Amino acid sequence: MTESVTTTTTNFIRNLIDQDLADGKHQTVITRFPPEPNGYLHIGHAKSICLNFGLAAHYDGRCHLRFDDTNPVKEEQEYIDAIKRDVRWLGFDWGHHEYYASDYFATLYGYAEHLVANGLAYVCDLSAEEIREYRGTLTEPGRDSPYRARSVAENLDLLRRMRSGEFADGTRVLRAKIDMASPNLNLRDPVLYRILHAPHHRTGDAWCLYPMYDFAHGQSDSIEGITHSICTLEFEAHRPLYDWLCTVLAIHHPQQIEFARLNLSYTVMSKRRLLELVNEGHVAGWDDPRMPTLSGMCRRGFPAAAIRTFCERIGVGKSDSVIDMSVLEDCVREELDRTAPRAMAVLRPLRVVITNYPAEQIESLVVPNHPKEPAFGTRTLGFGRELYIERDDFMEDPPGKYFRLAPGREVRLRYAYLIRCDEVVKDPRSGEVLELRCSYDPASGGGETPDGRKVKGIIHWVAAAQAVPAVVHLYDRLFSVPNPAGDKGRDYRALLNPDSLEVLAGALLEAAAAAAAPGSSFQFERLGYFCADPQSTPQRPVFNRTVTLRDSWAKLAAEG
Repeated sequence: MTESVTTTTTNFIRNLIDQDLADGKHQTVITRFPPEPNGYLHIGHAKSICLNFGLAAHYDGRCHLRFDDTNPVKEEQEYIDAIKRDVRWLGFDWGHHEYYASDYFATLYGYAEHLVANGLAYVCDLSAEEIREYRGTLTEPGRDSPYRARSVAENLDLLRRMRSGEFADGTRVLRAKIDMASPNLNLRDPVLYRILHAPHHRTGDAWCLYPMYDFAHGQSDSIEGITHSICTLEFEAHRPLYDWLCTVLAIHHPQQIEFARLNLSYTVMSKRRLLELVNEGHVAGWDDPRMPTLSGMCRRGFPAAAIRTFCERIGVGKSDSVIDMSVLEDCVREELDRTAPRAMAVLRPLRVVITNYPAEQIESLVVPNHPKEPAFGTRTLGFGRELYIERDDFMEDPPGKYFRLAPGREVRLRYAYLIRCDEVVKDPRSGEVLELRCSYDPASGGGETPDGRKVKGIIHWVAAAQAVPAVVHLYDRLFSVPNPAGDKGRDYRALLNPDSLEVLAGALLEAAAAAAAPGSSFQFERLGYFCADPQSTPQRPVFNRTVTLRDSWAKLAAEG
């Protein structure tokens, strides 16, 4: 199990656990990560995963992976498989402790009968809309359901008939009998069970009566012996209900602790909205590299270690906030700067012919795979008469501080020679630059300039003889504003960034990068960090841009 670095720094949750252990309340710390299998995990879940698994590792305890699968209408095996894959990718292992709320359906139903038998729950025939109406508001108390006074015997009979499938969906629910005047709306006779004639992915047609999340979640924690039930802040108001149920059922009582959820700028974290983006075709799937899902970030090339570092940096607190995407991208850059080998790629090629270089000669240049890590070794680049440079690295009429190639100017080709632009070949009709004819200085190889002249510009290149055509996806922010969910009066989909994806079908790569296995990351020199897509092959390389070398959005914000 990977211990999240989140647990290496003292926080209020660790302080509470330390006190519990010092008081002898627990001998073993048992946490859990309890996703609902109704969508893919996103970066917000990563914080909870790192925290729960990290705490268990720090205290030599264990963390359970439990699927709260109580709604068969929205849950799929695909989501379960994806969740397990993502948790493992992030660096954590639950061992033999994989559980499902559906494992406890019989036990939970037994709890329900116990509540009814003790006058603590009743069967209610109000519709969902009527229940909301009777519940009251934050300033007005609720009203008792007309069915609240049913006898224990009648409630038990109705509950068992609900269990047997006698009634249609939505006709009856089981509600706890607590306090319709409570200032906490969650205690105003909350619904515990509803009728759903829908097959479950694990239990099939065995049940048509399913527990509500609030009933199954806390009691599943109790059944598993969880010591510290760590939740996000939106569950704070639900804690009194969990406490009440554990008390009246006289079962093990986990301690719920709430922390601030992770909100990330330029994206949305609602699984409902993410599902809409997928189903409506705004993205190419849950693993689209623009999505905040862990699957999408993995496909984009975000290292799992960078996400763990990110979760450690933002810390664990009690106040909700929005973390800027640049913080996550900085963690990604730091990790890839250390771990990604370098490669040459030209995204928008411009042909260069070195007129004084021997036509048939191909020179082998041995270059480092990483400028700071000798252990990465070296590779060989072929250098010849014809090559390609980035179109942006040439200007006919450059501004004063432009140090790249221009007519009559010299630049150095990375790891190779100085070249001077002698002639510009254009399309006679459109005026587009088609080719540059240059000359090279044979004495300037290996970074040498024998006559001492200064050349500031260094540009990358790919030799034409060894260039491999590739498709490159340039990904950017999914939304054009920092908080797309914050404008309640506007559809968040109207704020999608129309430039979040640019596909370059004519890019050229050096051979070593083109042949890389899917998932391999590189720094394309001067361009950014890129990752080979799962669909990439040596015959058709496909690369996704992970991050740029610098935070261009921060620069734009400063200029704006």
